[in-house]
Amino acid sequence: MSNNMSVEDVPISRFHRLLTVRSGGGSFVDGYVLSIIGIAMTKVSPALGLSPLWEGLVAASALIGIFFGGFMGGVLTDRLGRRMIYFVGPTLFIVCSLAQFWVQSGETLFALRFMTGVAVGIEYPVATAFLVEFMPKKSRGPCLATLTILWFAGAATAYLVGEALLNFGGVEAWRYTLASTAVIGALLFIVRMGTPESPRWLISKGRHQEAEAVIRRVYGDSFSLKNLPPQPENNHLSFGSLLHSGYGKRMAFVTIFWTCSVIPVFAVYAFAPKVLQALHLSGDWASYGSIAITLLFVVGCIIGTRLVNSLGRRKLLLHSFLWSGLALLLLGALRDGPSMIILLMFGAYALFIGGAQVLQLVYPNEIFPTEIRAGAVGIGTSMSRIGAAVGTYLVPISLQTIGIGSTMYIAAGITFIGLIVSWFLAPETASRNLDDAASLEEESPAPSVSGKLSKHSH
Repeated sequence: MSNNMSVEDVPISRFHRLLTVRSGGGSFVDGYVLSIIGIAMTKVSPALGLSPLWEGLVAASALIGIFFGGFMGGVLTDRLGRRMIYFVGPTLFIVCSLAQFWVQSGETLFALRFMTGVAVGIEYPVATAFLVEFMPKKSRGPCLATLTILWFAGAATAYLVGEALLNFGGVEAWRYTLASTAVIGALLFIVRMGTPESPRWLISKGRHQEAEAVIRRVYGDSFSLKNLPPQPENNHLSFGSLLHSGYGKRMAFVTIFWTCSVIPVFAVYAFAPKVLQALHLSGDWASYGSIAITLLFVVGCIIGTRLVNSLGRRKLLLHSFLWSGLALLLLGALRDGPSMIILLMFGAYALFIGGAQVLQLVYPNEIFPTEIRAGAVGIGTSMSRIGAAVGTYLVPISLQTIGIGSTMYIAAGITFIGLIVSWFLAPETASRNLDDAASLEEESPAPSVSGKLSKHSH
């Protein structure tokens, strides 16, 4: 039976929804891993006799691991395939989390938390590449954006599980708390079993028969390679050669916008009570404000997910940076204002920054070709985590040395840098298929690697 429909135009199916769960598990674990250590640290420090230096190192170890894991995961996913690397993260989650149960020193805990962070870093490029290369065009943006919501879901789960274990688990409850990530890792490993390799990656390696078999398995016997948009095919193209051909500008855009959107968020999210206190909110106002801000981050991401197709990627990003930056600017100017106004401005920031947050995984997966897609996500993940670590480290110092007003002005300035860079470099990809979105042809009429690739299309 003949079928002329592109695989990017098919309706979303059970396979696609299951793949979203399989890939979204990595984001869930990221939120869980980064939050669970903060809950357990009050018991870990006295139990292991940690000095302030080792407390800081243990707390930052996962972020450091994500930095290295992002680079490693991107390179390995592009070279060895999506399916093989898909199980590396869950395996490391299980092994390293279980090992934390028997940890006896800060040095060992640092090493295990570092490797857990490496696993999280590996997850981002492989999970998102899998998702974007199978997903129908209309569902691609919303499904990638959903991963950001799952990060907050993982963080919330960590708070619930951690508090329950510490309250009812006895003196050694912190060991169970740290080891609890193994449960998620095991579930992730099981649910990912049976996932096929990406046909786009297989074609890029010249393995057409295997790609054809995967397409028929996923979409039905009436589909074949003819239903997949023409794929570039060249085994010798490196990440460096593609960047020299014009993708360097896109890599700069992804790195800068991702970092500018994540620095203020991590700083605000990690130190919400302290920031609110500096803004003269204390007692119930600070407690309820912290809860409200956390919820509004989630609401903002949900709204961004709903708008990612209808408003478009570029407009959503520009509006997100503009209005969230203005909210931070007003927080600095109105730092001595009424408590309700302070909370409204904080809430507005949390709400409006959601658009930029959900696009962190959408853009790098759409604007790079199959050969370097995972590598681009890996670099974006790594560089953004440097920003997150720096922002988190500097907030208490900034509050103490230059005050809350100047701190908010700096956060606003970082946000507006993201706005300016996005204004000049952000493309619109909402209505384009994956290969058109990754093409440089509309940006530059000059010959480029993307043009060379088209000559090798199947």
